[in-house]
Amino acid sequence: MIRWLGILLLLLTAACQAPPSDEIRMGLATLPSNLDPRYATDAASSRLCRLLYRGLTEFDVHSRPQPAMAQWQRLAPDRYRFQLLPGRGAFPDGRLPTAADVQATYASILDPATASPHRGTLAHIREIRVLDEATLEFELSRPDYLFPGYLTIGILPARGLAAGRDFDRAPWGSGPFEFAGRPDDSRLQLRRRSDGQRFDFLAVPDPTVRVLKLQRGEIDLLQNELPPEMIGYLQAQPGITVQRHAGTSFAYLGFNLSDPLTGDSRVRRAVACAIDRVAIVRYLFAGNARLAESILPPEHWAGTPDLPARAADPTRARALVAELGHGPDRPLELEYKTSSDPFRLRVAAALQAQLADVGIRLRIRSFDWGTFFADIKAGRFQLYSLAWVGVESPDIYRYAFHSRSLPPDGANRGRYRSAKADALIDAAETAPDVATRVSEWQALQRLLHADLVYVPLWYEGHVAASGPRIRGYHLNRRGDYDGLAEVHLVTAP
Repeated sequence: MIRWLGILLLLLTAACQAPPSDEIRMGLATLPSNLDPRYATDAASSRLCRLLYRGLTEFDVHSRPQPAMAQWQRLAPDRYRFQLLPGRGAFPDGRLPTAADVQATYASILDPATASPHRGTLAHIREIRVLDEATLEFELSRPDYLFPGYLTIGILPARGLAAGRDFDRAPWGSGPFEFAGRPDDSRLQLRRRSDGQRFDFLAVPDPTVRVLKLQRGEIDLLQNELPPEMIGYLQAQPGITVQRHAGTSFAYLGFNLSDPLTGDSRVRRAVACAIDRVAIVRYLFAGNARLAESILPPEHWAGTPDLPARAADPTRARALVAELGHGPDRPLELEYKTSSDPFRLRVAAALQAQLADVGIRLRIRSFDWGTFFADIKAGRFQLYSLAWVGVESPDIYRYAFHSRSLPPDGANRGRYRSAKADALIDAAETAPDVATRVSEWQALQRLLHADLVYVPLWYEGHVAASGPRIRGYHLNRRGDYDGLAEVHLVTAP
């Protein structure tokens, strides 16, 4: 409490204001790890890539695919024709993306040498045929009624791919923004193509410092990664606008199923029974989250609203720990990896205390985001916590849980291998009618819940705070940065 009072006093006495700037400045906890859409998997990368590139499809408010750059026809269960729309966005040189660009983008993703994490999801593309400049067909090795929803990945120019362009360092897409520079490792610049407005994205890892910079006018906008007490503080400040929006970002506790300890279902169940999610949501999130049982929220068209809620049961947790030969005098020791973000460390400390109460000693290891995420992808962990952000389609289950989706061919980071899960995923994707597909997806979610592949935690809400220089920014349920297309500087009187 004393620490936070000191911080608040510092904020209240910060009188220096940043000089006027023509750029709109957004503070991020971390900059994107990759601006090449073939490799974008973390939240920051996906959100910035969405501004720089356009995919063939996107999702509507009901999480169903709709045309973005192209409309489509399903000619057969395993064959789709896509027609690029006349009004699609152009590359920065004014050239419209063509079917050849689309073919080159997906051919690159499917090339094993590229090592794209999206390859596993798209591996059933057998052939891509260019029919003319604006028309192409995808032939699949199996029927897949979800296929249009996979094609949200940003399209790259074929010439740039052939020339070996580094799209991370020099992005080149047809989205509403274009790359303007990267002055150093803590700063990224984009330009809005509709009016030339420049945006600076600044890496400010400490949330308190981000809040301080917002109040002093050094940045104009923050979104998420803020502790509840800072949100409450900002709401009381003149000139600061705070927005909230219910979200679908699914936070979970992941296990390495290849590890001798966390691969034991008794260990996983002991951990799950020890965690009091209700208390964490109430006291750490101040209610800005809702409990979750699966990646897809229950209101999703393929969601599973009847999944039983996992309630805290410390008595059962202690019994499982004792069954494993451990207890208060000989605690079960586990290692938990997380980022160095202060709020994530507070969540980690809460988990550590709850587990200690049942005889599990949790050793917390925190890292900068790049090191942490690299370890998770490489399988160097026992437990970790992350969130799936912006999930719209049930194809996430192939990407994250199919036995053929181990990194680098997907995001099965927990090394889950289940012939039954694989069969349910395959059946759901090939089922001829919606009702059957929903039934298969729901059966899969029940299996994952029963196998305790991960501990479902909560769906985190979204929060944005903006300073007095800007107007027109709006949050959405995905928590992406689409609102930057409309935000504008306030003209001084």
